[in-house]
Amino acid sequence: MANKEKETDQQPEKPKETTAEFIASMASVLVIGLFIITFCLQAFEIPSSSMENTLLIGDHVFVDRVRLAPESKYMDWIIPYRKPQRGDIVVFLSPETPGLYVVKRVIGVPGDRIHLRDGKVYLNGQLQNEPYVIHSLGDYSPYRDNFPAIPPSESTVAPSDAWAIDLPNHIVNGDIVVPPNSYFGMGDNRDVSYDSRYWGFIPQKNIIGRPMFIYWSFETPAGQYLKQSIGDRLAFAGKVVIHFFDETRWSRMFHVVR
Repeated sequence: MANKEKETDQQPEKPKETTAEFIASMASVLVIGLFIITFCLQAFEIPSSSMENTLLIGDHVFVDRVRLAPESKYMDWIIPYRKPQRGDIVVFLSPETPGLYVVKRVIGVPGDRIHLRDGKVYLNGQLQNEPYVIHSLGDYSPYRDNFPAIPPSESTVAPSDAWAIDLPNHIVNGDIVVPPNSYFGMGDNRDVSYDSRYWGFIPQKNIIGRPMFIYWSFETPAGQYLKQSIGDRLAFAGKVVIHFFDETRWSRMFHVVR
């Protein structure tokens, strides 16, 4: 009887995973991860100070590529697609520089009328409350701060030639009017932001997505993104390794971008 009970209490051995099964499971994980990175999320590093203090140089964010994507009749019952709205922070391909990713805040959507007076934004005739805006230089620039009333010739930062020519076509009664399928974007650090005031509207087709949260932030000098030589990249990589713990901005980790 004792032997029978001992045999009953013994658990059957679980079959060991074969090499083929292990490879298949790892391949599945990699395929799912590749799908998410390719179609759902994209890692992006903030290169300049134009979005301070909302986003700092060296903030690394995950960008949601789905929510603002073109609607799909096959998936719209699952995914809540929507068009960009005023106040959204978006990542997009620069309409001026091919291949360059840019991040700005949407100020105006199609049909909106916008002008700046003494650096303050008036949207459809109403002065806007923008608590996220900073003026890091504190100086005065006629074109930048009184857009579009002041002609491009009086700008301290030259607008693109194409925009200088096209700009008058979008001005109505002192306001710039946002055309269909386009958006007007500006940086939160208004004094240094190179934005729609200088190169025009953001085409909807250029929008990649919106930053969701900061997954890592590292103290990075201004202009680091311009240093593309192998030596410069290796030097900065070495700095990251040496100063990972003391120059990582731990307080910004997993900070939601708004």
